[in-house]
Amino acid sequence: MALPALNPPKTLNKKLQSLNSPFFSFSKTASSPKITKFKKYPLITMSSQQQNPLPHVALTNNDHKEELMSAIKSSISNCLSETHLDLTVPQLKSKIRGKVRDIYDGGDYLVMVTTDRQSAFDRILASIPFKGQVLNETSLWWFNKTQHITPNAVVSVPDKNVTIARKCSVFPVEFVVRGYVTGSTDTSLWTVYNKGVRNYCGNNLPDGLVKNQKLTENMLTPTTKAADHDVPVTPDEIVQRGLMTQDDYDEVSRRAMSLFEFGQRVALDHGLILVDTKYEFGKGPDGQIYLIDEVHTPDSSRYWIAHSYQERFQNGLEPENIDKVLPDAPEELVSELAWRYIFLFETITNSRFEMPGTKEPVHDRISRNVSQALSSLQ
Repeated sequence: MALPALNPPKTLNKKLQSLNSPFFSFSKTASSPKITKFKKYPLITMSSQQQNPLPHVALTNNDHKEELMSAIKSSISNCLSETHLDLTVPQLKSKIRGKVRDIYDGGDYLVMVTTDRQSAFDRILASIPFKGQVLNETSLWWFNKTQHITPNAVVSVPDKNVTIARKCSVFPVEFVVRGYVTGSTDTSLWTVYNKGVRNYCGNNLPDGLVKNQKLTENMLTPTTKAADHDVPVTPDEIVQRGLMTQDDYDEVSRRAMSLFEFGQRVALDHGLILVDTKYEFGKGPDGQIYLIDEVHTPDSSRYWIAHSYQERFQNGLEPENIDKVLPDAPEELVSELAWRYIFLFETITNSRFEMPGTKEPVHDRISRNVSQALSSLQ
């Protein structure tokens, strides 16, 4: 059966602010796909090249950005915009298409493919080279680093863009944790605070806070999904509405706060501020609670550059950040956004981003690797 044509990447046309931050060196050498099986706690491995910390000279050297941008531009026509593994992998059943991830039913497992789609305001705007790989590998790095806080649902990692996970009954609550008064969406802390709200999701807020100010302590502001947007909710409402039991909520909220505090420490060690993020959890067939979905990725989290934050805050300036591109930017800015994703990956993990080693179509590579992985799990 012939595959439907993959969507070509759209272009965007709004100007990005340029970053002065240095870019790390990278290698084009890619190891062959590895299938990593997990027991109780996943053990996510990286290649020996990725495990070696970047030397200091690489952290302060811009010479490789031009080389990387060339690789990005040459890959724009090979973005992973759509997947159709249900047509190419016999073990897979139904497909759910999310904003970025395509999730397939693999029987006892979920096969989650992170694509290169870029979305904002619930719209798909473009396809960004290597974005899916960055998000998948960033999550895997954090899943590995946070096993001492919570088990996660990862079972196998057969491809740079794919995670196979155990099925869980997902709690219908997103655990949003914030360390700063910031944001511009309807549910962001600064938006509601600026409107005069002084109790948000069960948290009391003092008068006199200003935008981008650090909170005296981190704050949990859970939300629940409505038809097309997030709805803030208090802990009492979560239990009263039967979304979670009190015991489950207490345990998950404790883990969410611990994950965020750990993430802040690691990010700061690498020159970044983890400003806010969201977590999702589910309960497995064994009754155990697992961390699911993604962790501390550029899509689920807000990061600022640490060294300039205090001075800019005192001068009333917005913090330096690595924002998503806005709609309608030319091809050069799509490439710039791809670089920003990779920059964050290398900054967070202090390791080199490995470019795919061949020009094989991404969908073909993923189909082969997923099929082999599912066969090995049977």
